[in-house]
Amino acid sequence: MKLAIASDHAGLKLKNRVIDLLKQKGIEVKDFGTDNHDSVDYPDFAMHVAQAVSRGQMERGILLCGSGIGMSIVANKYRRVRAALCYDIHTARLSREHNDANILVMGGRLLDEPKALEIVKTWLETEFEGGRHARRIKKILEIENNNMHHPKVKPP
Repeated sequence: MKLAIASDHAGLKLKNRVIDLLKQKGIEVKDFGTDNHDSVDYPDFAMHVAQAVSRGQMERGILLCGSGIGMSIVANKYRRVRAALCYDIHTARLSREHNDANILVMGGRLLDEPKALEIVKTWLETEFEGGRHARRIKKILEIENNNMHHPKVKPP
């Protein structure tokens, strides 16, 4: 599996531990940063992972910021991305089984390391169930196709 990963400064420590776990599992990892604790803007890092997954360059991705909320918002702006903010093994399992999530998002300030690593393991090992869930994923793709060509929006 090829997996992209990125964090902002708040998720950096946990990102480095997740990378260690991924490498132990023999997963090819591309790290899109950040690589230090200087304050950075999470959209600058989330977009690289989301683009790589959206374009099919990477099979899956993992994003980490303080709460995970900002990274989730950014990632889900990209076609074919189903980023799921997970906070326990149950949400990680369901994100894969029911939603075929291809980007895992976690809050580096909200999860301790052992729990976060269990979430990653569960998310990696869980397969998409298909069936009625595949029908729902198809509907999500239809919504993307119908709504991703909207006019530019001015920032607030």
